[in-house]
Amino acid sequence: MAIAFGAGILAMVGLFGVAWAMTPIPDSTQKEATAQGSVIYYRDGKTVLAKQGVNRKNVKLAQVPPHVREAVIAAENRSFYTDGGVSLKGTARAVWSTVTGKQLQGGSTITQQMVRNYYSGLSQERSLTRKFKEILISIKVDQSKSKDWVLEQYLNTIYFGRGANGIQAASQAYFGKNVEHLTVAEGAYLAAVIQQPSRFADPKGADLDAAKARWKAIVDAMVQTRAIAAQEAAGQVFPALKKPRAAFALKGQDQVMVDRVREELNARGYTDEDIDNGGLKIVTTFDKDLMGAAERAVTSVLPDSTSKKVRTGLAAVDPKTGEVVAFYGGRKDQSWDNAFSAKVQAGSTFKPYTLAAALDNGLDLSTTVNGNSPISVRGASQPIPNDSGRSYGYIDLVRATQNSVNTAFVDLGQKIGLDKVAKVAEAAGIPAAQLDQHKIAASFPLGVASVSAVQNASGFASLANGGVHMETHVIKSVTDTNGKKTDIKPKSTTMVGEQAAADAIYAMEQVVKYGTGTGARLYDRPVAGKTGTTDSSGAVWFNGFTPQLATAVNMFRDDNKTVEVPGYGVQFGGQLPARIWKAFMTEALEGKAVEQFPEPSAYGYGGWDRQDDGDQGYDNGDGYDNGYDSGDDWRDERWSGDQQENEQNTPQPDETTSPADTPVVPEETDRGDANNTDTPNNRDTPNNTGTPDGDAPPNPDQLDDTSGGPGTRQPGTSSGPGTR
Repeated sequence: MAIAFGAGILAMVGLFGVAWAMTPIPDSTQKEATAQGSVIYYRDGKTVLAKQGVNRKNVKLAQVPPHVREAVIAAENRSFYTDGGVSLKGTARAVWSTVTGKQLQGGSTITQQMVRNYYSGLSQERSLTRKFKEILISIKVDQSKSKDWVLEQYLNTIYFGRGANGIQAASQAYFGKNVEHLTVAEGAYLAAVIQQPSRFADPKGADLDAAKARWKAIVDAMVQTRAIAAQEAAGQVFPALKKPRAAFALKGQDQVMVDRVREELNARGYTDEDIDNGGLKIVTTFDKDLMGAAERAVTSVLPDSTSKKVRTGLAAVDPKTGEVVAFYGGRKDQSWDNAFSAKVQAGSTFKPYTLAAALDNGLDLSTTVNGNSPISVRGASQPIPNDSGRSYGYIDLVRATQNSVNTAFVDLGQKIGLDKVAKVAEAAGIPAAQLDQHKIAASFPLGVASVSAVQNASGFASLANGGVHMETHVIKSVTDTNGKKTDIKPKSTTMVGEQAAADAIYAMEQVVKYGTGTGARLYDRPVAGKTGTTDSSGAVWFNGFTPQLATAVNMFRDDNKTVEVPGYGVQFGGQLPARIWKAFMTEALEGKAVEQFPEPSAYGYGGWDRQDDGDQGYDNGDGYDNGYDSGDDWRDERWSGDQQENEQNTPQPDETTSPADTPVVPEETDRGDANNTDTPNNRDTPNNTGTPDGDAPPNPDQLDDTSGGPGTRQPGTSSGPGTR
């Protein structure tokens, strides 16, 4: 009998030895145990925009106050610093529980809990095999790792309820503070939560009574372990818990920002797993104050009675960096946005790309083009007219831009070649896929291609940046869990030469000073811009910039009908879009230094009258002189802070006229159906049937929305301008 017993003991020892040898410490951890969610910040790097993925922020043990550590030890494993990683009594209790199924008390040490939650290969199932493996690994960990290391991993992996993984996330979830600032009472409560995280996450009634009892027991246990004195324990008061936050659901602009950030991170090589589990600190380009200014600009200008089918988008881009600093994508209940995703015909806001292409290919501001109406060109099945058949004669590029003369830009496109126009537009950031289907059409310079507000703002920002396009982006920097910071360096592309950009800007300044965009004038600084109105006001734009900031505003309907606003009627680019632009830019640039645009070229003759003052030259009777002045150099026409603008009957603001009421010069060639050439109905909509504009519009459900929402129109025929 004794021999048999001894043999049995030896066999068990042998089996244990085999098991010991065959059970190494796993060389990998559970992803969910070490995953840290990423935090997305506004551009200041301090204001949190959103959190992504697992709510965990690992901290060093030194950051956890001693009294918090002692509270956890008192609650979970008072012999932690003296045991061998396992408790024989607790293990026996746990085995009995597993075999009989009569109780749920685990009896595991802190080391065992850490091993079970931290290392891969150990499930949460209650089985003898798993328990035995856990014991072996716990003993090995205790022999190979320091107690402090084990405690640090434990505190960072354990679940505390309220969606908080780890002590730092729990500290924020329950008390709204970092772990290093926890009091004794607060630390004791978090220790109490570990045992029943769901029950104690937001206790009420009997659960609250149980939570208080558990908390009191832990405070008393801390006295027994000599972590605190009895007198200190007696002075502890049950801590006030922070109200639990509802499940974090982003809406409106916030969701759009996060979507764009994740999209860009993916494009830069970060996977969704990196974003959700990598603990990244992501600083965006979005300025929280300017985001508010963008929303205020739209909501303060548009009346409350505006139809919900009328969509408004705004995008603001820093010309020097390509950073999208602000946008307005629509109401908070929208599941898509008007700034990044929605793409509508550019209309006459596309003309500056044609102008810049011409100036970069040997032409200058004094080049004359045919502004007569109609104009016949190769590739168009019928002549292209101006609005109301109005003719301007042969005019220079400044007047053509100022008055947005369609026939002049069609002629200009023919002079330089439409391929050059497409090349400049693409270099300005408009994807080739949005241009290719239109670029052989005679009407291409008039804006038949569809663009987003962000793309159009970025394109004009290229001119403001001396003809260099900076890659549009929404992320400033990404910092990993090791503190390695990666600053985003956008790609730069030369759109046009510096002087070509300066000359284009000069012509675009006249649009705002004397032409179709006077409603956007800022009285303290120079502005360059362009209005745009597509056929039947299906989309209306104002796109403009100062040296520091480029902003595009568009309005359109998701059913392709005419944009009308109660009290304001049918809209044109120089009306409400210009007023929204002005409201935003006024706030965005408040307190900013006034910067000047670069000087344009001088070509040997002077400027021109912009209103009939009886000067020599051809006067067509509409308040615009088609002749030239005889002595002024164009550079004398530049904006200056104290300039008296008497050439146009647009008053300076005074007690009776507010900047918002600035009269708007009629957008002569940016309205009506005068631009239809090959097809009567040439709006950029799906299933174009050739029915006259004004007939029943296409089904809005047929809109091409490559990004998930209305506002992106399918390409129609590209032979008609579709722009006014």
